[in-house]
Amino acid sequence: MLSHAPTPVFCSRLKWRTRKQCVTETIPSHVQQWLFDSASLTAKLIARCPGKFSVELISQNKACPTLDESRVLSLRQRQLAVIRQVVLHCDQQSWVYARTVIPIRTLQGSLRQLVKLGNRPLGAVLFADKSIKRGAVEVASIKPCHQASQWAGFKQQHNVWGRRSVFSKQHKHLLVSEFFLPELILSD
Repeated sequence: MLSHAPTPVFCSRLKWRTRKQCVTETIPSHVQQWLFDSASLTAKLIARCPGKFSVELISQNKACPTLDESRVLSLRQRQLAVIRQVVLHCDQQSWVYARTVIPIRTLQGSLRQLVKLGNRPLGAVLFADKSIKRGAVEVASIKPCHQASQWAGFKQQHNVWGRRSVFSKQHKHLLVSEFFLPELILSD
């Protein structure tokens, strides 16, 4: 049974930083190449794991984003959004946990298809549409006690690195957060 004890503040908030703000951070170079790559993560993982790449849909439902996610997307507190959580695998090893927050108002026109992806990669859709623009990448170090570990059901012993970006099309936005799991980083 899951415990519903409150999460300590240092485990519930992430300090997201731009690349310029990370100058003093000690981010290993092999981690930086994942965090700051502006190309499609999906394409990079497929190239690294030919024929063995897969997407596992953990959940997708309407829910309230975290306060931090709501702020980035200019949503009112407790405003519902579609939250999609997946794990990207290589040869059945979990490499990336990804969480996408899609405001309901974004799901119009061609972006309606985003809720119909199932086990298909979101990155393939986002990078195929040249009218979708990616905002600045922000990165954070995630403690083992952070709720991202709980969302994905992982028991990590060390901090992991994550990144997030807002993608936009015609004033419609969505937030994609990707957390690089030890199996990926150790495979470098």
